[in-house]
Amino acid sequence: MITLRRARERRHERRRTQEAWLTFDPRDGPNPLDEAFGCLEILGEHRLPPGASVPHPQRDAEIVTYVREGALAYADSQGQSGVIHTGEFQHMTALRGVRHRETNVSRSDWAHVFQIWLRPSEVGLAPGQEQKRFSAAERRGLLRVVASSDGRRASLRVHQDALLCSAMLDPGQHVVHELAPGRSAWLHVVKGEVTLGDVVVGTGDGAGLCGERSVSLTAREETEILLVDLGEASASARQADRPPVVGVDVGVLLPIQNGKRPPTNGTVESDLVGLPSDRSDLAGIPAGRAVASDVGRPAA
Repeated sequence: MITLRRARERRHERRRTQEAWLTFDPRDGPNPLDEAFGCLEILGEHRLPPGASVPHPQRDAEIVTYVREGALAYADSQGQSGVIHTGEFQHMTALRGVRHRETNVSRSDWAHVFQIWLRPSEVGLAPGQEQKRFSAAERRGLLRVVASSDGRRASLRVHQDALLCSAMLDPGQHVVHELAPGRSAWLHVVKGEVTLGDVVVGTGDGAGLCGERSVSLTAREETEILLVDLGEASASARQADRPPVVGVDVGVLLPIQNGKRPPTNGTVESDLVGLPSDRSDLAGIPAGRAVASDVGRPAA
């Protein structure tokens, strides 16, 4: 079964010139997709003007950040800091109570960032982060594993039973990703257009596959995709307490706590407010064809 979520159906948030599009968002409430894609909590696309920060809920999660354009500085209240450059992916284990900030470091250029949040597979994971660059050449014409639970092919290691792949395809190129029984997948088109069976999926669109033997797609034009292969969500992940989303960054967008909830679809502006800029608790945090041949290989 294939479930589509078109780009226009994503939650769209705008604050001044900063914009975000969220395919998955816990603020949307109970989601009929949760059973099939239960550990995939947030899939967000962010376009950040110079100096802007990624809206960052404070909760336990495994976060994979992909900087497609620009550079993103990160820092947390435990003293870790660094910069994620174009083409780099970072995995971070975030814990409630540990404050994070991720900011476009440029004074002139915008940043284009994607984030995938996975619910923790267990309680009490240690905080930490790992970062690697995967060049366009490595991702050209095939599904390159960039994150996995076993660190295969020198990918980032995640705790959750999930596999994240990235591909950059030329027109006419075909890729196939086999799905083991009981597993599902979520495809996100970063840019371009692909055919998935009889369906055309374009920029910003997402497609979920359940009960399928494989993900088989063909690029109709120059295309970049992200593919998340998901195991069955663990009981702890499905039943985990989901507290109200609490922001910790300057300029984070938050629903007003007056019983009024932003709509699931469409642009959200008037129902959102920003945090004040003098938050003392943030002190110290700086403002052809191809087959996916490397997916199933064991860890090096």
